[in-house]
Amino acid sequence: MLKTHTALDRRALITGRVLAADPVISPPSGEIASIVVQASPARLDTVEASILGLDGCEIHGRDARGKLIVVVDAPNAGALGTTMNTISSLPHVHSACLVFHAIDVG
Repeated sequence: MLKTHTALDRRALITGRVLAADPVISPPSGEIASIVVQASPARLDTVEASILGLDGCEIHGRDARGKLIVVVDAPNAGALGTTMNTISSLPHVHSACLVFHAIDVG
């Protein structure tokens, strides 16, 4: 059974509520990012262990000169930003630079 609106308006057409008055629920999404982390080479094992202890973080590359390639999978942009700030502020981390970012919309 189809529900109809009494009046067709632009907002209802754009949001997909033309045939039903039910709200449109967007699909779950996620954010993925790749970060290059420069750390003190002598403390690289410690930094790597700290990053692996964070939710959604994986190490995909390591260089003995102090570089780590970190992939972060987060539920939203806020969580991704929080994770990046946490990595940046870890002891012995010199920098954490975002090199790739994508949004998965379902």
